[in-house]
Amino acid sequence: MRNVVRVLGLSLVLLIVVGAAAFYGLYFLNTPQVRGVPQEVSFRVDSGESLTGVATRLHEEGLLRRPEILRIVSRLRGTDGRLQSGRYLLSNDLSAVQIHEILTTGRQVLQRVTIPEGWTIRRIAARLEEHGILAASDFIAVVNDEDFAASLGITANSLEGYLYPDTYYFVEDFPAERVAAHMVERFLGVLEDIYPEYETLSPEFIHERVVLASIIEREYISPDEAPLMASVFQNRLDANMRLESCATVVYVMTEEEGLAHPSRLFYRDLERASPYNTYRNVGLPPGPISNPGQTALNAAFHPAESDYWFFVLRGPGADRHHFSRSLYEHSEAAVLYLRGTR
Repeated sequence: MRNVVRVLGLSLVLLIVVGAAAFYGLYFLNTPQVRGVPQEVSFRVDSGESLTGVATRLHEEGLLRRPEILRIVSRLRGTDGRLQSGRYLLSNDLSAVQIHEILTTGRQVLQRVTIPEGWTIRRIAARLEEHGILAASDFIAVVNDEDFAASLGITANSLEGYLYPDTYYFVEDFPAERVAAHMVERFLGVLEDIYPEYETLSPEFIHERVVLASIIEREYISPDEAPLMASVFQNRLDANMRLESCATVVYVMTEEEGLAHPSRLFYRDLERASPYNTYRNVGLPPGPISNPGQTALNAAFHPAESDYWFFVLRGPGADRHHFSRSLYEHSEAAVLYLRGTR
């Protein structure tokens, strides 16, 4: 009997020692890898990648002491196969449990993307692709889908003009539909600030204002001149005159013809055949030529009242325009500013 008690006692001690060793081993493996100053690592989990493959790469990146610990944590938590694909910002001062929590909850790195005012769909798509948000072709296809635009409350055959220029934060490989929807939502919020009763306006009127804003966006330099430019264009629209906006000619050259942005326009450029060329066609072009910001949108919805019919830049490199009430005054100003005598 005494021998049995001794054996049981030794077995219990052995179990405690083994358990303590196992506990210490797991504790040690779970501790961060950090030595000295913590270092951040950009780490990507690909769609469909196995837990074993991810754990191995985490170990190779110096983020895990051993790859087995992530598999053990995953088994204990019941999360095998639940790693979220995407890009993460991890650090070697994180424990295996903390890394597991990040990868299974999908707390991905947010990419900061700034979309400047006046950019077109093509340029926006290229920038989003540069930041790894999506494929440019996917974005272009989505924003040119009339049914998708309608689902967002936009009555137009494209979302050109309705993608509000701003700084956004997206994760990599974000769906094009959600990116576009977020930008349109931002547009509608700004529109409500500019014109609180915009929902009482007809879709056709709103679209006309957005088209006008897209032209103003590409014409103004000093913000205080935007409402005056809007008044010039509105006066011309009311009189059934051609708008004669150089910005629309540049749009034809860069967006329709695929040419580089011109440093200057020649008289032959003003004759380019396109419904967007306001030197050849009366009224607004069929759609926006850019995605306008708040200044241009506000000017289009609230143009100044004036008797101006023309404006011209006050010389190369100037940031202000000369506004004229007659063709004679405009012609005289254009000659003087082009010659640099004023």
